[in-house]
Amino acid sequence: MKKGFRSADIGQPERLSLIKTLAEQDRQLSTRKLCDLFGVVRSSDYYGIRSKPIDIELVKLKALIRQIFNDSKQSAGARTVVAILANKHKITLTRYLASKFMKGMGLMSYQLKTHKYQQADQEHKTHDNILDRNFSAEAPNQVWTGDVTYVRIKGGWCYLAIVMDLYTRRIVGFALSDSPNTQLTTSALKMAYHIRLEPKGVLFHSDQGSHYTSEEYAKCVAKCNGMSHSMSRRGNCWDNAPTERFFRSFKTEWMPKNGYDNIDEAQQAVNDYIWGYYQSVRPHSFNEYLTPSEKERLYFNKNLLSTV
Repeated sequence: MKKGFRSADIGQPERLSLIKTLAEQDRQLSTRKLCDLFGVVRSSDYYGIRSKPIDIELVKLKALIRQIFNDSKQSAGARTVVAILANKHKITLTRYLASKFMKGMGLMSYQLKTHKYQQADQEHKTHDNILDRNFSAEAPNQVWTGDVTYVRIKGGWCYLAIVMDLYTRRIVGFALSDSPNTQLTTSALKMAYHIRLEPKGVLFHSDQGSHYTSEEYAKCVAKCNGMSHSMSRRGNCWDNAPTERFFRSFKTEWMPKNGYDNIDEAQQAVNDYIWGYYQSVRPHSFNEYLTPSEKERLYFNKNLLSTV
């Protein structure tokens, strides 16, 4: 060594490289002695000169997490990712690890702020709050809920009406229009009634908006076999919380911040979200992280087997 050389004058990587070179040149000097001489921990030399093997399974897992995140349009959080991994891919992962992987890959779920829907001033016939926040139905087609929300488009708004089956939170009817009128809400109810093969004795719950209190809507409800109408208390959105939650999910998970170019683009986005994602891909905490379609399928399979 050069006169006046001190091991402290060089950094850790240079020390490890020098130790390796000297050990190869002078076989009488052990690596242990050289590490002691240069003040380097023996394990640092061991790990410093050996490259770690690539974990192929970890690479595949991270790729799958990224795919799930992208399929949700960058809205899925760790809880949703964990549920989809378990339900769709039979992969068990803790929420902590999912959060750690997502943070390392720069996958940050975003949630946009919502806007309060302005209720119409006109009031027609109202109904009592029969549902009374009992949001846990025992079977499909027992309780449906409905509501209307705005969807931003260039130059204004269009409006989305839905009908939800509370048993699985499945959307059984919906309609989109440039006006939040009775025709919009009756279209959504008619769709639900026909898709569900005209069930008998459904309790339908809504708010007190004029599109639900009108005479025309009352006639539509009366044409549904044994359907009764329940209404939230005036100005109390929590009386219809599951339906409000769906709107929040659509707007924060799917709808762009600035909305859509026109009503046709909005219609396609609603179709894609309900049929392509919400019903069959997105897990729901109320369903013990099953999708609405999966929970409903399990119900009907169980009941068919019990009748055999």
